[in-house]
Amino acid sequence: NASHQLSSVLLQILLYINGIYYIFYFLATLTMIVYKSEVFSYPDNFLAPDLALLLIMAVLEVLRLYLGSKGNLTEEEAPLGLSLALTVGSVTLSVYFLVWQTYVLRADVVMNAVLLFTYGLESLLKVLAIAAFVS
Repeated sequence: NASHQLSSVLLQILLYINGIYYIFYFLATLTMIVYKSEVFSYPDNFLAPDLALLLIMAVLEVLRLYLGSKGNLTEEEAPLGLSLALTVGSVTLSVYFLVWQTYVLRADVVMNAVLLFTYGLESLLKVLAIAAFVS
């Protein structure tokens, strides 16, 4: 009897794509924050928090993707569950950059919409993978 592979190939591919996309997202958002600070009258007390939240989001993203990938490949629900919990923080920060940051450009809207869509799809796949591991 062959052993059953429970890890999700689709989830693994999506985690990989998200990792690549987040590098683009981070660099583009950083560039836009710098651009906005030069072109618009960016209040000094708002520039630092926007940059700090982007850095926090990057750290969260690295942890989230690492735990998601590790949990999926080792078929362990704990790291996958932790990654799912961290996704809540990433979603919150993405919504911040979509709605509440000092200046929101059309590019911010598009990039965050793509990010939120992938978070949603990834979360669904994580829940399905955890259910497969547990059963």
